[in-house]
Amino acid sequence: MRAYLDHASTSPLRPEAREALERWLGAADPGRVHTEGRMARAALEDARQEVAALFGTRPRQVIFTSGATESINAATYGALAGRPPGSREAVLSDVEHSAVREASAMWASARHAVGVDAVGIVDPAEIDGLLRRQPDVALVHCQFANHEVGTLQPIDEVASLCRAAGVALHVDAAAAAGRVPIDFDASGVDLMSVSAHKMGGPAGAGALLVRRGLRVAPLIVGGAQERARRGGLENVAAAAAFGATAAHLSSPTGESTVLAAEAAAARRRLDRLRAAISAAVPGITWYGPDDPRQALPHIVCFGVDGVEAEAVLVGLDRVGVAAHSGNSCSSETLEPSPVLAAMGVDAQHSLRLSVGWSNTDDEVDLASRALGRVVEDLRRLGDLSGGR
Repeated sequence: MRAYLDHASTSPLRPEAREALERWLGAADPGRVHTEGRMARAALEDARQEVAALFGTRPRQVIFTSGATESINAATYGALAGRPPGSREAVLSDVEHSAVREASAMWASARHAVGVDAVGIVDPAEIDGLLRRQPDVALVHCQFANHEVGTLQPIDEVASLCRAAGVALHVDAAAAAGRVPIDFDASGVDLMSVSAHKMGGPAGAGALLVRRGLRVAPLIVGGAQERARRGGLENVAAAAAFGATAAHLSSPTGESTVLAAEAAAARRRLDRLRAAISAAVPGITWYGPDDPRQALPHIVCFGVDGVEAEAVLVGLDRVGVAAHSGNSCSSETLEPSPVLAAMGVDAQHSLRLSVGWSNTDDEVDLASRALGRVVEDLRRLGDLSGGR
């Protein structure tokens, strides 16, 4: 048995998504008037409606994209492109995803950084101060929740400040989508980026949600698809699978929904994991909020004294546990996580475990036992080598 505890990176494809994906592979061009085209159009618009329902908005406000990275770039470009060259400034926190940081570096004329506290929470007062001092700010980025430690941000308060200042607010909700309820229309947010693969949908599918009445310049041009907001032939199969995932999460189960039931199960498994790790591994430091109401239900991040995270990851993988380190955002870079650095955390010794729809209690128990053995072995080797 293997335990896949890296759902925050990407979640295994759900059966509902796989079925829709296979059904619509090879779909016709939904822009054509023949029967095959009309069938593809119907599948695309059904998916749009299902995604809109999950996120509390109208179908017309959903632009299908290839994922959250494209959505973030489209939101950043769209909000800034129509501004005069000298007034394309952006505000973003130190814990934003690299896609937000790099898109802002590319499209904004200047960037203003906002710090976070020790658990990764943005201070709205700091954003307010920047908006008052910097009249050329046209866009504020504020993630819905952090992808490394799970910290939920004060989106409602930030949205109120941005509305009062007449500045667009973009929210990267990739980490939170499908994990906690999101009501886009009620949030006051102007632009929101979501991705399908982190919630059990297909890779290569996402959406940019756009506030009703807001016009943004398209990042990808060359066609009138997505109501002239994103050029190019639509990926009907990916959108249909995204829609099937959204519909499944919105569906009722007992007195709740699948999303709420999965969130409760994830929270319970994280509590089980925390308790077992604390008992099995001395020298653990937990990162992120202590209050579960301030964090996503499926992510836990912690430091392990005396051993480097990469060695722990390799050891865990050998005994059947897939996890993630805060040491780098991907296997292509060795740079420490800027999220943990902003929190004052040593990323070299940090691990992130994240659960999801496919996990069982047995897998969580396997992971906690394995972590105890791996850390003990590494510490013993360190002692034998004199700590070198």
